[in-house]
Amino acid sequence: MKKTSGILLCLFLISSLFAFPAFGAEDSGTSPAQTAASPSASLEKAREALDSRDMAQLTLARTLFEKALEKDPDNFEAAWGTAAACREYAAQAHQQEVENWKDICAKTAEKGMEYAQKAIDLKPDKPHGYYYYGLNVAAYSDGVGVLTAIKEGLKNKTQNNLEKAYEIDKSFDSGGPILALGRFWQRVPWPYHDEDKAMEYYRELQKSPYFGGKVQHYIFPAEILADKWGDDPKQEARELLKQALQKAEDPYWQKHAKKLLKEV
Repeated sequence: MKKTSGILLCLFLISSLFAFPAFGAEDSGTSPAQTAASPSASLEKAREALDSRDMAQLTLARTLFEKALEKDPDNFEAAWGTAAACREYAAQAHQQEVENWKDICAKTAEKGMEYAQKAIDLKPDKPHGYYYYGLNVAAYSDGVGVLTAIKEGLKNKTQNNLEKAYEIDKSFDSGGPILALGRFWQRVPWPYHDEDKAMEYYRELQKSPYFGGKVQHYIFPAEILADKWGDDPKQEARELLKQALQKAEDPYWQKHAKKLLKEV
């Protein structure tokens, strides 16, 4: 993998990249009628659906969150939950390479940014809206292309929102803002591209209690280390990728890690 490839990629490959918080919700056993009648039950169903990689379930999550927001425009969870569902739907469309995935990424993530901004407006002291705004911008960039995203001013919006989420609570989503900022600096194109800054965030993540919770924790720094001179960085990259293969359950990440390991 060549360093120059980062120039041609999107602001950061966020489609791949980040998982949502584990809600730990269990099936409530409520009937459709009960769910429709109970806002809390409806949100419970939305949380469960959001934990899925299945695009139909993610559509259900978004629908339920949107309905909750229609009934209660000040519902913070419904606002950021919809933003999260939009981002994950776009990410899965990209990873699964569904038909017209670029168009799906652009349209869905654009709505996700709107809902994330709604969450920010409702509770500006919480990290949720800022975090999912940044992730949705990345998914949007996958759809429209990096140059278009930069022309629209989304580089600064991504950086500012992710840095705000980091400032408020970098432990959110098991260190999600740390990982997201590392990926941002790794994938944003020249002249902003800064792998040293990206590694600073990855090293911070490696020292945190969240390290290893996501396969990307291993793969992203390995991509940088594999390109460095000397045996030590390449050996560390190989070790990280081997750990990634042990961790990866998603075929997308398994394929990516195997490919990188062959190239080191």
